[in-house]
Amino acid sequence: MQERSYLFVPGDRPERFDKALASGAHAVILDLEDAVQPERKPQAREAVRQWLAQTTQPVWVRINPADTSWFAEDCGLLDAPMVRGFMVPKAQDADGLAQLAARLRQDQWLIPLVETVAGWFAAQAIARVPRVLRLAFGSVDFMSDSGIQGEGEEMNSVRTQVVLVSRLAGISAPIDGVSVAIDDAAQLDSDVRRSRRFGFGAKLCIHPKQVAGVHQGFAPTAAEVAWAERVVAALAAGPLGAVTVDGKMVDKPIALLAQAILAEAR
Repeated sequence: MQERSYLFVPGDRPERFDKALASGAHAVILDLEDAVQPERKPQAREAVRQWLAQTTQPVWVRINPADTSWFAEDCGLLDAPMVRGFMVPKAQDADGLAQLAARLRQDQWLIPLVETVAGWFAAQAIARVPRVLRLAFGSVDFMSDSGIQGEGEEMNSVRTQVVLVSRLAGISAPIDGVSVAIDDAAQLDSDVRRSRRFGFGAKLCIHPKQVAGVHQGFAPTAAEVAWAERVVAALAAGPLGAVTVDGKMVDKPIALLAQAILAEAR
């Protein structure tokens, strides 16, 4: 299954961990970074450690950046069997990321967060680090770091680059940033549809109520499915040579797109 939703849970709220797993999210991220105040970092790490010792469900952990005093102890959580891997914030040092990757088990991975200008310029190297599953785009932090005032069309070129370097590196389509409007279903749908149009394969969530909207937004629309069915039917019934659907020629890339839409719909 292609994972579409990645749900953050504050690391110092262990009573929410199991609820997050029951939310329907494809992946859960126990967050030791932004969601936890500095004075609560050790308490959050210990809460995560204790919960990991008894759970049977694999989860991700977002650790603190490598240049912080919490990083080394956060990395000790790699020993827990149910840790799928780390989400690495403010990733911008490919060599440092490779050193972390060398510590992983064969069943563990990294998801670097591209959320700084330096990280964006290093994204191609970061995407090629061994054990990187996919990139994630931290749009809100990037907006702050870059001085770009807005994370909509103002970020079009940034999003495009993150998608293209992922494709070039042969890793999974990246994860787009969060939608901060928790109770605005229309805005969430618009954000997710934009992510899909730009080539992202998933989205970060900050509340369980966003999960269903993310799944729906990444699903092909009824119109897309109907078009794909017409394309496949025309290819099956048409003579050798050019085939047209809705007045437009169907070539190999269009045929592959139609097949991909139907596969996703299934």
